[in-house]
Amino acid sequence: MENQALGLAEAVQRLFSSRVTLKHVRWRAAFDKLPSALKASWMLDLSSDPTEPAAGEPWPDLWIATGRATLPLSARARERSGGKTFVVQTQDPRWNMGAYDLVVAPAHDGVAAPNVLSVTGSPHRVTAERLAEEAAAFAERLEPLPRPRVAVLIGGRSRAFDLPEAHADELADGIADAVEAVGGSLMLTFSRRTPEAAQAAITARLKHLPGLIWDGEGPNPYFAFLKFADHILVTEDSANMAAEAASTGKPVHVLPMVALKAGDKFARLHADLRERGAARPFDGRLEGWTYEPLAETERAARAVLALVTGRREKFGLN
Repeated sequence: MENQALGLAEAVQRLFSSRVTLKHVRWRAAFDKLPSALKASWMLDLSSDPTEPAAGEPWPDLWIATGRATLPLSARARERSGGKTFVVQTQDPRWNMGAYDLVVAPAHDGVAAPNVLSVTGSPHRVTAERLAEEAAAFAERLEPLPRPRVAVLIGGRSRAFDLPEAHADELADGIADAVEAVGGSLMLTFSRRTPEAAQAAITARLKHLPGLIWDGEGPNPYFAFLKFADHILVTEDSANMAAEAASTGKPVHVLPMVALKAGDKFARLHADLRERGAARPFDGRLEGWTYEPLAETERAARAVLALVTGRREKFGLN
């Protein structure tokens, strides 16, 4: 979730010279489950960063927040700043929609309101410049790998999907067959949501392939994997990973998961990505294709900047 807010902030910063300050908040356990409308700042955990300026300091021009914990703080920021702070909430708040100047929501969530900007996937931090910068530390290890280099991004258990061991075995066998068929190599990473049994099963079945399987120890090669990949395989449970992969312009192959409940939210996302030419269901083959890389974070940043500029002009701050 942090990457959504920070990615959008950094995209605005690329368009307009500005300073980005990152804040983390959490509620004390006794108050965490309270409805957002009943929460007050004094209920925040002591580990939280201060979310209001010190005495005599101005409120920020732009406030970007993500996640349920931030909702009551975002809802009050516009009032506390005297209307000078432009408040952006990413994801679907599902509460008090009118409290935010703009909601940047995934199109697949189907959120509709006058202050909603729908985007494919979610805002993120992936840019060509960032990938090149982050990949430098892994170039010696990844660049010599046999091509095509195949990045595999494995998610895990969520409210909508699961990855039991038996299904993990099937996925791993299909991935191994595909990589071996083209004489390629593997760059594999897991999510924090990946069940231990599934991670162990996939690792055991793919460790014989040339490449790198990241076990969570040491520097994270995620951005480097995106940079060096010729193909990207991503499990269907993660809107973030799918959107980030589609921003590279490289073929995105969607791996099936075990559905836990009926619903078409993720089906809408993957249909959107297919229509854009970015993603296709993984069919066991590593065939390439081209498309225009997604630039939804930049599109959202341009919209935010235009609205923030209007807010500043209203208060005579330009």
